Amino acid sequence: MSARVASSLSVCIFCEVDHNPLPKRLTPSEPKPFSSLTGLQAAYGDAGPCLREDICAKRALEKVAPLLREIFVDFAPFLSRTLLGSHGQELLIEGLVCMKSSTSVVELVMLLCSQEWQNSIQKNAGLAFIELINEGRLLCHAMKDHIVRVANEAEFILNRQRAEDVHKHAEFESNCAQYAADRKEEEKMCDHLISAAKHRDHVTANQLKQKIVNILTNKHGPWGVPSHVFRHTREEKAVKSKIVFRSSTLASQNPETELVLDGEEDNVSLLQDKEMDNVGGPVVLSSSAQLVAPVLVARGTLSITTSEIYFEVDEDDPAFKRVDPKVLVYTDGLHGKWMFSEIRAVFSRRYLLQNTAMEVFMANRTSVMFNFPDQATVKKVVYCLPRVGVGTSYGLPQARRISLATPRQLFKSSNMTQRWQRREISNFEYLMFLNTIAGRTYNDLNQYPVFPWVLTNYESEELDLTLPGNFRDLSKPVGALNPKRAAFYSERYESGEEDQTPPCHYDSHYSTAATTLHWLVRIEPFTTFFLGANNNKFDHPDCTFSAITRSWRNCQRDTSDVKELIPEFYYLPEMLVNSNGYHLGMREDGTMICDVDLPAWAKKPEDFVRINRMALESEFVSCQLHQWIDLIFGYKQRGPEAVRALNVFHHLTYEGSVSLDSIADPLLREATEAQIQSFGQTPSQLLIEPHPPRSSAMHLCFLPQSPLMFKDQMQQDVIMVLKFPSNSPVTHVAANTLPHLTVPAVVTVTCSRLFAVNRWHNTVGLRGAPGYSLEQAHHLPIEMDSLVANNTGSNKRQITDLVDQSIQITTHCFVVTADNRYILVCGFWDKSFRVYSSETGKLTQIIFGHWDVVTCLARSESYIGGDCYIVSGSRDATLLLWYWSGRHHIIGDNPNNGDYPAPRAVLTGHDQEVACVAVCAELGLVISGAKEGPCLVHTITGDLLRALEGPDSYQSPRLISVSSEGHCIICYERGRFCNFSINGKLLAQMEVNDTTRAILLSSDGHNLVTGGDNGVVEVWQACDFRKLYIYPGCDAGIRAMDLSHDQRTLITGMASGSIVAFNIDFNRWHYEHQNRY
Repeated sequence: MSARVASSLSVCIFCEVDHNPLPKRLTPSEPKPFSSLTGLQAAYGDAGPCLREDICAKRALEKVAPLLREIFVDFAPFLSRTLLGSHGQELLIEGLVCMKSSTSVVELVMLLCSQEWQNSIQKNAGLAFIELINEGRLLCHAMKDHIVRVANEAEFILNRQRAEDVHKHAEFESNCAQYAADRKEEEKMCDHLISAAKHRDHVTANQLKQKIVNILTNKHGPWGVPSHVFRHTREEKAVKSKIVFRSSTLASQNPETELVLDGEEDNVSLLQDKEMDNVGGPVVLSSSAQLVAPVLVARGTLSITTSEIYFEVDEDDPAFKRVDPKVLVYTDGLHGKWMFSEIRAVFSRRYLLQNTAMEVFMANRTSVMFNFPDQATVKKVVYCLPRVGVGTSYGLPQARRISLATPRQLFKSSNMTQRWQRREISNFEYLMFLNTIAGRTYNDLNQYPVFPWVLTNYESEELDLTLPGNFRDLSKPVGALNPKRAAFYSERYESGEEDQTPPCHYDSHYSTAATTLHWLVRIEPFTTFFLGANNNKFDHPDCTFSAITRSWRNCQRDTSDVKELIPEFYYLPEMLVNSNGYHLGMREDGTMICDVDLPAWAKKPEDFVRINRMALESEFVSCQLHQWIDLIFGYKQRGPEAVRALNVFHHLTYEGSVSLDSIADPLLREATEAQIQSFGQTPSQLLIEPHPPRSSAMHLCFLPQSPLMFKDQMQQDVIMVLKFPSNSPVTHVAANTLPHLTVPAVVTVTCSRLFAVNRWHNTVGLRGAPGYSLEQAHHLPIEMDSLVANNTGSNKRQITDLVDQSIQITTHCFVVTADNRYILVCGFWDKSFRVYSSETGKLTQIIFGHWDVVTCLARSESYIGGDCYIVSGSRDATLLLWYWSGRHHIIGDNPNNGDYPAPRAVLTGHDQEVACVAVCAELGLVISGAKEGPCLVHTITGDLLRALEGPDSYQSPRLISVSSEGHCIICYERGRFCNFSINGKLLAQMEVNDTTRAILLSSDGHNLVTGGDNGVVEVWQACDFRKLYIYPGCDAGIRAMDLSHDQRTLITGMASGSIVAFNIDFNRWHYEHQNRY
């Protein structure tokens, strides 16, 4: 370090004094020694006197001197060790003293030019100076490289920034263009939605106008006409299969009707849309879609907002323009709007064997099906819809992943198979479940639900359902039942193995659109659909569905006929009747075709459907049904097991056989789609192992949790009698005994409006009752309300508000909610009905709406959440339909609304005081009777469908009971009864020698229980009023009755102020029980 400092000092001196340039590279042999005098003389030549020399020195060294001083000061520790004199003294000390004591440049120069300093500098600075020069050059090169590198990096950074600027600019322009396009598309969508809303409003206005005209011109309206023309139409849903006819708003002045399948069991509210804005919030998703209807696939746009679904058909589509206007009349949803609050289930579906469709089930028992461009769109749509899953009926969580689950996943996760094995649900219900999750739907005739033939005897005068020979072998497909045909199909399969296409046993399928139309050709809208598909002509008479026996024979002999049945064969007798008088032609044998010829053992269509349904639910079918399920939905559907079972169909009927998106040629794709539509579609395969069999009746007979099977009859008919202290006749009984309720109870109300909440213990001493245990076997099922029994707190059990004096207190004056927490009472002088708390007896709500005193109330069945319909009838000859909110425990759905609730519908048509009413939410019907005249059937939307007119002497209805299966029993004055089908046909009638005060139907509608002033409970077969059983007479008349939730206990309210609990088991009157057990 000292050498470098000394070298620096030397350079400073010589560079200023010697103006000659330095050599490029100095070596140790090239020092340039000089003395102070010779250096100055060489620099200035022949200078003048000393003054001039002083001036010149100052000028030459005036810039160097400060640098030297700084070097001396800064590097003093190093220079003191390096600059040593001849005697080893430190020269720097002398220099520092000189610098501090004098500022003269000459003295500083003289000091540095002294001999001691020169010797020291020459001795130490040579090598250091040379090294410094070399390092300087190396440093110069390094700096040059560094500068070049930095410059290159800077240029790279600048280029990258320029590229980023260009990219950002392009991205900005793209975003601007995309934003403009999105805004344009959004504006276009808004215009589309507005125009669609206008169109919907126009259609709705026309429908309301037509509805008003229908009400006015109806036979029972103020402008009534003497005749009425009905045409049957249909709007169906694939969860359950009860049917009603409802009025549709078509162009005709006469009201037309639609055949409707009821909804699934998780209907929570079954509400009609209120007046709402046309578009409920911003559009969350919009996609091209196809509305899939029975014989129409309409292209359009599906839009989803935060609360609604919209579909607008593309009326400019050439395919849509070619559709027959008669078909469009029966197609709902072309300009559709569906509320999120009404969605009850969402299923993934197939369309043309592609998993690109979705079906939405609504609370009003309808469904709508859409097909999308791809499966990804289906997923997006599902995630924009409410999280309802596939409903609450199948034991599955209400999650979107359930809606997107495959049919096999739904089958494995559901509890329906276990419920079917335990006989908690019927064979019919289980088959409907399998059809539903396997993709069968009423919205696509190519995927219509499929049911089996179960009988083989269609020729005997009497059909014995206890003979195995009368039942089909369900382990074989229809094509293999005849051994000769089975051999033919087996040979066809073996010969087809040589072809390029996969071999099959059958060229036709057991379920196609043509098959469905073939069965339902006599009822609308299927008649119109059939004519539209066949150039407006009916089929050849010999090919038309004309006889049950003939159709079964063809399925056994014709090699091109392997048809199975459809659900309507088990619940819809109207399909067998040509009620519209269509000219179907004449067969070659000269027989005119009209109604379907029935088997000899069925005297009328209702008999055929009833007996066919009994056969489906019989023990023979129950023990074999799992084998038929294996063929249609299970492991014998495809693969080697299908080959062995003679159950292989054309390869284009199976899921996954073809990918339409992979077909680039549009003509080839169109041809493939046509083939799929004509060949039919096999249901999705639900399981790849054998389906478990159903537990036998005898096995379940000894299980404590069996709800359906036949029990021993050792119990007494009367379980208990409970006497109330008031002695006032018990005019209303409500048995809401489900175990999940907070307080399962039997609520009773007396003529004096004293009510009691009698706790139910679910221990009636019967095997199979929920909650049954050996410890509780001897306990009584009903415990009297402690407040009534002890006569304490009677103010909490007494309704003190005064009723109109002209009102006769009957069972129709009261309704108890499904949770036993509220009682609705009518008959008040102010034309209201009121809601009271059963816990405190306090008034909670008053409802006004009628113009006269309210005379009767009725409640529909309740679903999850406790929502239900309440119907009130009045002396003003009208009925009002109300909505009970189980969540808020009020009439209406908005507890914050200070105004009085508004009714959902006003039902008109009676001309006298309404005496009785019943409502069935599952069917969507209200049936009411006035003091005089026929009973009227309305829809829950207020449309008057028809009148149920009995014989001339049956004019004063007093009691009405309707089941979800479509059975309607009406009791008139003087003990007269009529049984009507839900479509208005009188099926049976009878008269009894008793003033009947209470009636009820069993849950399946097969049995009727009656009670009256004679104090006798009687059980009847509902279809023909055949008496099945008479209970021991009581000491007082019967005023009211109800059944426990398990249909095992009958509770009657007596005129003596007591209630009697009867042991009842409807299975004891089942034909199989009577014949076997």
